[in-house]
Amino acid sequence: MPSRTSDTSDTSDVLVIGGGIIGLVTAWRAAQRGLATAVVDPEPGGGAARVAAGMLAAVTELHYGEETLLALNLESARRYPDFAAELTELTGHDLGYRRCGTLQVALDADDRAHLRELHVLQERCGLESQWLSGRECRRLEPMLAPGVRGGLRVDGDHQIDPRRLVAALVVACERSGVVFHRAWAERLDVARGRAAGVTLADGTAPRAGQVVLAAGSLSGRLAGVPEALLPPVRPVKGQVLRLAVPRAYAPFLSRTVRAVVRGGHVYLVPRENGELVVGATSEELGWDTTVTAGGVYELLRDAHELVPGITELPLTETRAGVRPGSPDNAPLLGPSGLDGLVLATGHYRNGVLLTPVTGDVMAGLLADGELPEEARPFTPRRFGVADPSAVLQEQPA
Repeated sequence: MPSRTSDTSDTSDVLVIGGGIIGLVTAWRAAQRGLATAVVDPEPGGGAARVAAGMLAAVTELHYGEETLLALNLESARRYPDFAAELTELTGHDLGYRRCGTLQVALDADDRAHLRELHVLQERCGLESQWLSGRECRRLEPMLAPGVRGGLRVDGDHQIDPRRLVAALVVACERSGVVFHRAWAERLDVARGRAAGVTLADGTAPRAGQVVLAAGSLSGRLAGVPEALLPPVRPVKGQVLRLAVPRAYAPFLSRTVRAVVRGGHVYLVPRENGELVVGATSEELGWDTTVTAGGVYELLRDAHELVPGITELPLTETRAGVRPGSPDNAPLLGPSGLDGLVLATGHYRNGVLLTPVTGDVMAGLLADGELPEEARPFTPRRFGVADPSAVLQEQPA
């Protein structure tokens, strides 16, 4: 079903603000539950997913203090094969889903000690990872630098192409009857203490029974949301490179390779189509998306230290985007504190990984009024949001 232009009489059951990967999966799953659904975004399919590498790395993304998030990541990873198969069957799109695994390596003694500690944490959390010597790592991936001191083999961490995924989600939404309002959301409209819709940049004002704020790093800036209830989401800049692996060099890498170099994280994600994604910087610079010489240099320098042959590959793209970070690096899922407004934002570095579970969680909440159990640790209330009744008393009717 083609998208159509909005007008002031448009009313839906669900209105999703944000047409990135999280907004689209929410809209698709809501429509599948029989809810009349619309998405507000000037360019559906844009956002952070256009820059992301697409690592589905529940195990190697584990950080100290994030054990609660690990459970949600693992649950979403478990759902990914069926989710990808369903989306491909509906749209005919190849999502670039690969079960190739990840190799996380150490380049010096300090990194090796840190990786050993991480292995202990993984085992304590019941995760499957195998410790390899430097020689075993190089046998697995011959392009690795001779100085690799050891590593962790994680076959359960997979990958997907986020650009293909988000394009497929746009098609899935269209075929499920989702309406697209291709304009910026200027303001949330509140009537009688309840979110009622939005006013768009083109002057139209679509209405809805429920509004989902899924605008990524912009979620904390929407006018009309009571200030005390704005989600604590901030932009975290990431610069990413894409290179091409000529046929003569194939296979260059058979799986995702990750490392910490000079205290910074670097990863190399090989696609089946010959693309190699190298990322990513992590910069607290607001909404700046400028690709800088320094960012490109640091990524190439660190990647070269990990895989020296990378400097022989053609550089095809440099790009920067912003991830939606939250105070604890975990998403905000569920009621906002304002009746009729729910949140699906703050996914930070796990947006692509958490796509299947987020879609299911939000559809369950929107259709049944209940937040599924797996999402309950991630409600916005964990950040001590002010009492909604007190906040709303200060708002105009």
